[in-house]
Amino acid sequence: MLKRILLSAVFLLVTAYLVLAVTVFNGPPGQRECEGVELTIKDSFDYGFVSSSEVQALLKRKGLLPLKKRQEDINVRLLEEELDTHPFVKKAECYLTSGGNVAIDIYQRIPVLRVMSANGDDYYLDNEGKILAAPGRSVHVAVATGSIDKTFAQTRLYELGTYLQSHPFWEAQVEQIHVTPRKELELIPRVGNHVLFLGKPDNYSEKFAKLQAFYEKALNQVGWNKYSRISVEFTNQIICTKKEK
Repeated sequence: MLKRILLSAVFLLVTAYLVLAVTVFNGPPGQRECEGVELTIKDSFDYGFVSSSEVQALLKRKGLLPLKKRQEDINVRLLEEELDTHPFVKKAECYLTSGGNVAIDIYQRIPVLRVMSANGDDYYLDNEGKILAAPGRSVHVAVATGSIDKTFAQTRLYELGTYLQSHPFWEAQVEQIHVTPRKELELIPRVGNHVLFLGKPDNYSEKFAKLQAFYEKALNQVGWNKYSRISVEFTNQIICTKKEK
């Protein structure tokens, strides 16, 4: 008899707990408070253009940080629109999770070049050829200067930027790209006191292959500062100008 009473008491306690849990923790879905923010920045291992602290500071500044807000008061579309204003955010996806949190997935824009044109323009080009305005931000990419309009930047220079990004040696070696009034390209390397002259912005694979071979077979032998100018403008030719003594 006593055993039956104890079992009944345990059953009643478990039932009461489950009812309480459903009432308190679930309740009407819209009344539940956001318990946390699950923030994921895509490609954060390779690129650090957007930080978690920046995202939270942006939302807090606009009064949109969802923590401790009721779910019915959280507008995930508004969160996405605000995060999309960050210059290095390509896309933001926000949604409510079954656990009562708000998940935020950030996809970054990846700059490949900075353009500082003679006409006063100053912006980045991303890896999709789009203009990325980021005043006050400094990113370690090659800087393009000289006679550059936006059409030239988003076509010819974009092709060069993506080529450099896909070739780590040249991405590290090329510090500056200067565009002459004739729309010819001069490269200023980080190592070596010389100018690399590409000529017209075309045949990048062929021209850089010649430069790579010349670096390995010639400059490593005679020294990186022997020439003032190395031109790969013409097919099957490398023209070098020796420095004046």
